[in-house]
Amino acid sequence: MDDDEDLRRTVTMVLAEEGYSVLEAANGAEALTRLHDGPLPDVILLDLMMPVMNGEQFRRAQRADPSLAEVPVVLMTAAGSRAVEPLMALGPTRVLHKPVGLEPLLEAVDEVASGRGRNGRAK
Repeated sequence: MDDDEDLRRTVTMVLAEEGYSVLEAANGAEALTRLHDGPLPDVILLDLMMPVMNGEQFRRAQRADPSLAEVPVVLMTAAGSRAVEPLMALGPTRVLHKPVGLEPLLEAVDEVASGRGRNGRAK
């Protein structure tokens, strides 16, 4: 999830081309609704800075919900290390600093998704 619509659409397009099913959310509140409405994803790409419910608020709510707590999170942020450090206690699986290149993004998604029992991206 990311509030930047262009970035969100680009990431969605790239992941879909790699064989992933992707759902988008513009903020943490929208993402929580989508997670409760459908099957759980293998990985959540989470932006730190979003309106309505930011990444930290989302992650706290996600971890407090037993039905969502175990879904791994790849945190994507333009914030510096000082802003990210307190979030490490919330257990993101990976942290990617923006701007994120396509290969590091795909590698992180492949690694995290395969850890959830998936075969990774389509080959």
